[in-house]
Amino acid sequence: MEFNGKRVLVCNCEQTMALDGKALGRACAAAGAAGDAANIHHNLCRAELGAFQEAVAGEAGDPLVVACTQEAPLFEETRQERNPQARVAYTNIRERAGWSEDAKQAMPKIAALLAEAALDVPPTPAIVLKSEGVCLVYGRDEEAIEAARQLGGRLDVTVLLDRPQEVAPPRVMEVPVFKGTIREARGHLGRFAVSVDDYAPALPASRHHLEFEPSRDGASSECHLILDLSGGQPLFPAPEKRDGYFRPDPGNPAAVQRALFDLADMVGEFEKPIYVAYDADICAHSRSRKTGCTRCLDVCPTSAIRSAGDIVEIDPYVCGGCGSCASVCPTGAASYALPPSQAVFERLRTLVAAYLAAGGEDPVLLVHDIRQGEEMIAMMGRFGRGLPARVLPFAVNAATQVGFDLFAVALAYGVSQIRILAGPAYKGELDGLAGQIGLAEAAMAGLGYGAGRVAILDVDDPLAAADELYALPRMAAPAAGSFLPMGGKRTLIMLALRHLYDHAPEPVDILPLAPGAPFGGVEVNAGGCTLCLACVGACPTGAMIDNPDRPMLSFQEEACVQCGLCRTTCPEKVITLVPRFNFTEAARAALTMNEEQPFHCVRCGKPFGIRSTVERMVDQLAGKHWMFESGDGAERIRMCDDCRVVVHFERGDDPLAGPPRPPTRTTDDYLREREIEEARARLRAEREDGDG
Repeated sequence: MEFNGKRVLVCNCEQTMALDGKALGRACAAAGAAGDAANIHHNLCRAELGAFQEAVAGEAGDPLVVACTQEAPLFEETRQERNPQARVAYTNIRERAGWSEDAKQAMPKIAALLAEAALDVPPTPAIVLKSEGVCLVYGRDEEAIEAARQLGGRLDVTVLLDRPQEVAPPRVMEVPVFKGTIREARGHLGRFAVSVDDYAPALPASRHHLEFEPSRDGASSECHLILDLSGGQPLFPAPEKRDGYFRPDPGNPAAVQRALFDLADMVGEFEKPIYVAYDADICAHSRSRKTGCTRCLDVCPTSAIRSAGDIVEIDPYVCGGCGSCASVCPTGAASYALPPSQAVFERLRTLVAAYLAAGGEDPVLLVHDIRQGEEMIAMMGRFGRGLPARVLPFAVNAATQVGFDLFAVALAYGVSQIRILAGPAYKGELDGLAGQIGLAEAAMAGLGYGAGRVAILDVDDPLAAADELYALPRMAAPAAGSFLPMGGKRTLIMLALRHLYDHAPEPVDILPLAPGAPFGGVEVNAGGCTLCLACVGACPTGAMIDNPDRPMLSFQEEACVQCGLCRTTCPEKVITLVPRFNFTEAARAALTMNEEQPFHCVRCGKPFGIRSTVERMVDQLAGKHWMFESGDGAERIRMCDDCRVVVHFERGDDPLAGPPRPPTRTTDDYLREREIEEARARLRAEREDGDG
């Protein structure tokens, strides 16, 4: 059996899964597989390992999908021995489908999981972090010194004690000890910098307890790693996401020892994925020092994003990969890159389409991360009821990376409900995700699909999570769309929304949204608008449009992200934001917001300026300003810029004229003057001689 040109090996794990080869073959064939009945292995990782060896044999080997992740290390070892060039992907159908109360109804889901696993995942770019093992241990007492002593054999360690109280001096000073309070810390693995107050080295002559030299404030230091055993406030926001910063509970010896174990190997070069791709050309953060969209800055838990003028800067070394910025970005300027969003949507389309084609109905998409989420699903299958047959697990790198675009597209592809599996690892980081869910709920409820389509499943207990999934009420899925996931974020959202609107039970043309939503229109008070077009220059998405041939301001609602730059920039303050979903064709068109007749030059007839503006200037300046007291001066206001210059010169009123210039002197002039002076001198001499 083949999916996407890849041979699929399926094992029922010693018959612990009730897999019927013919039934699975039919389901996979309906989902797009090539071949007849599926060949079901019983012990692929042991007695039938030869089937895997044969599949990877040859010069290139068959591209494979193995429906087992538990024994993936064994299969990889075998691949390296037989054919290192062979390409093998792994997927888990056991805990995600086969070990379940609904296992007999899980054939469509298994077919969908196999089809998804057969897709090629593009590589993700990475950066390199380098650590030479310079480690700062920050603590309060002997525990910090002991931790530093244990690390001393592998790392270059320094101890910094925060307000120590009668700390016993070590018998042998194996690591340098200082006191001080860290006022500020910044940086990342391989490049930390700290500012320290009350800094002082320990005195070698300390007897009963450590004593220190006179302290000073404002000391600074750099290191590659930090072990924080102070038990106080973390040195960084979202400390668990800061590479190279370890902050175990000092009251938990096991946690401290685990941190020491991990720290001992933190020497060398480490690859870190670039989680977020950024396109400054479509960023709506700021224009001309006027602040617009700050959504990514507001939700970033690690402070990896900062304002940099009209754009933002995302530090890939500090970024923790939560993806909240990509979730809330209205334009797609910040997009998740692990993997690229295009690959995520292609996986989603393949998974849902294969499930529906194989006979599945009303699927529920369970979005989970690849760490905590997969572990919880494994626990559900091993110790509980497993996942319901209609719940399709969808793994992403971080649960907070998904947003309204994925929700809208999934629902438009035929998903009935979406649940995001979040746990304690995302505590305090769900505000951005909650706002995106609110948008999806507003759209679905407003179109008559009903509320409760998208929600967070915030449960720590795997068995309780399974019970909640089984208790989900059955909701009819929207009609499945067939559009390709192409284009940017905004394009995908509009494709999905139009499909949902076209098949809505109760379609409405205009659906109001809460303030701050990234969809909507603007209202322009035409009476106060002077058509200065400052809003056009400020709009980052091209929603505000001018006309090069006449004074006109137009607006395309579909392109508006409600960043507010037009409202902030408008000198007359006549622009109001109107957050809403507009499902009509008018949202795609450029609607005229204000238009006036141009004023024609009274001399040459060329159109220039705006009639009302020119007439207002004449009314306010003619006869009232010294430059325009005469009729000629007022008449020049009604002329274009070219004619004003011509009239000045025609009337002899040359604004560039200056005083008369002296004639240019040449060498001949100087020689002539010299000859005259010499002749005069001779005449004077002759007269004097004659008188004598």
